Amino acid sequence: MDFPLLLALMAIALPVLLHLLTRARKPRPGAAKLPPGSLGLPVIGQSLGLLGAMRANTAERWIQDRVDRYGSVSKLSLFGAPTVLLTGPAANKFVFFSGALAMQQPRSVRRIMGEKNILDLTGAEHKRIRGALAEFLKPDMLRLYVGRIDGEVRRHLDESWAGRGAVTVMPLMKRLTFDIISSLLFRLERGAVRDALAADFMHLFDGVWAVPVDLPFTAFRRSLKASARARRVIAGIVRETKAKLERGEASRSSDLIACLLSLTDDSGARQLSDEEIVDGSMGTLIGGYDTSSILMTFMVRHLANDPDTLAAMVQEHDEIAKNKGDGEALVWDDLAKMKFTWRVALETLRLVPPVFGNFRRAIQDTEFDGYLIPKGWQVFWVASATHMDAAIFHEPAKFDTSRFKDRQSATAPPCSFVAFGGGPRICVGMEFARIETLVTMHYLVRRFRWKLCCDEDTFARDPMPSPLHGLPIELEDMSSP
Repeated sequence: MDFPLLLALMAIALPVLLHLLTRARKPRPGAAKLPPGSLGLPVIGQSLGLLGAMRANTAERWIQDRVDRYGSVSKLSLFGAPTVLLTGPAANKFVFFSGALAMQQPRSVRRIMGEKNILDLTGAEHKRIRGALAEFLKPDMLRLYVGRIDGEVRRHLDESWAGRGAVTVMPLMKRLTFDIISSLLFRLERGAVRDALAADFMHLFDGVWAVPVDLPFTAFRRSLKASARARRVIAGIVRETKAKLERGEASRSSDLIACLLSLTDDSGARQLSDEEIVDGSMGTLIGGYDTSSILMTFMVRHLANDPDTLAAMVQEHDEIAKNKGDGEALVWDDLAKMKFTWRVALETLRLVPPVFGNFRRAIQDTEFDGYLIPKGWQVFWVASATHMDAAIFHEPAKFDTSRFKDRQSATAPPCSFVAFGGGPRICVGMEFARIETLVTMHYLVRRFRWKLCCDEDTFARDPMPSPLHGLPIELEDMSSP
């Protein structure tokens, strides 16, 4: 964002926000005091500093500098709103379980994902949408998905990896996970519509964490346009599914959209509008494909330089393959034998959590650790504050799968490993992500060997982590004659 644009933004919003922020600085007599820190410039606040640190891969240091300066609770301004940053296990527990806080993404996220996306829903609305998702992600359904995911993974590797001397991992992983989620939960067949929707989702996050001002040539404008195109496609799918339900060609169990359309109240009236279904579908697609693709990309990145971990994974998967016939698909019971691979995934998530942090909104004046969080303020928590805390995870920069021998570090206090969030809002698709990760890695490590093309092994966040140049690798197909 250039300097003239910043001046324009400040000129537009300065009178109103200066009044609001000045008033927000004054706690009521006798009330708990506001946390230490500064709200910074109107509109801008500390947003550009955080975004710059994320893109430079110094965001963990940026957060730690604030903690060193102000303590585990501090105030700042992010994306146009006064914010309280909370860090540490106790803070995470407060964020995940407090009834005084509600989910609310920054305005930029809501504009792009829709006002009724599942990340922002509360109360009965959230329960309805989450319940519908849970219906398709319950164990009985997940067992059925393993074979279909197996087929999608093998087709993807045959078409996009086999016979190539080099590939770029991240876009391929994004397309794989998008195909899996769109096929399983939306019954969207391969073809031009799915290709166009996938292309829009690739650009959807360009301006998710940005100052929410819709001006030409900004990342926020690009994201809004990609979102509008994607929403039109999904709205068309909703109309088609509605017609199929009316003709008896689909049922509530056909796919997620059919289930959402079939939700009714006691009088038989539909519970959700078309807009709510589109917003819910957008959030599900984003949550279902982006985070898993990042996890698998960074697993590939780590394994390129860790031959011992790779060898242990190959041994685990060779043992599973020995008991299966040629071409036989993986089944649910096979996944239970992939314990070491999942520990590799969890340690990857600890070191590079796809979601750097998230937001809540105070729905009433509340307190934490003796500080006031005023009603309407944002609350910001970050994963790195506990993931990289040496008091919780010994030698936190070291890759150590033994931390997760018992599914979670035995020495870590609750709410320390938060790659999937926590509390009632813990990721509903966590088990689905586990399945697609394990199936993909089973075929990937048995079939290919690779090395990194870039000497500089780094990544940036925008806001999701992305390795340098999308992680180009030199590829050797071990199954080739």
